[in-house]
Amino acid sequence: MEKHPPLEPGQESVWDYPRPPRLERSRHLVRVVDGGIEVARSSDALRVLETSHPPVYYLPPQDVRMELMRPAEGRSFCEWKGVASYLDLVAGERRIARAAWKYDSPSRAFAELAGYLAFYPGKVEACYLDDERVTAQAGDFYGGWITKAIVGPFKGPPGTAGW
Repeated sequence: MEKHPPLEPGQESVWDYPRPPRLERSRHLVRVVDGGIEVARSSDALRVLETSHPPVYYLPPQDVRMELMRPAEGRSFCEWKGVASYLDLVAGERRIARAAWKYDSPSRAFAELAGYLAFYPGKVEACYLDDERVTAQAGDFYGGWITKAIVGPFKGPPGTAGW
């Protein structure tokens, strides 16, 4: 497998991202839409970059319509960030189970993520970076956001669990 295809100007390869992951401020306007409702809009998002993964965007709670979010069952553990809890998105008659997750008490290295929400782009109607609609990372566990600026191959599809 070719892990580093040629890059166009302005592109990033996920194979140049670090392990352990890096947390950094996003320079993009980040939006989440479902059912025609803008659920979140932020120019203060953080992104996590990890080898073989498209970036995951975390939005501050003040930029999310928290009245649409409900605690969901289940937890997961990330060796880098700690224990994640999940949230359902409820808008009108529609309920999207575990549409988002957050870390209430992340590890010291990711302390800035505390309370920020990350959305699975494959579960909601659409997610955008600036005006570009993102593509969801394959699989039902990872929540990476793929744009024209991000080059894979990406972890997530069948057969990539061991990467």
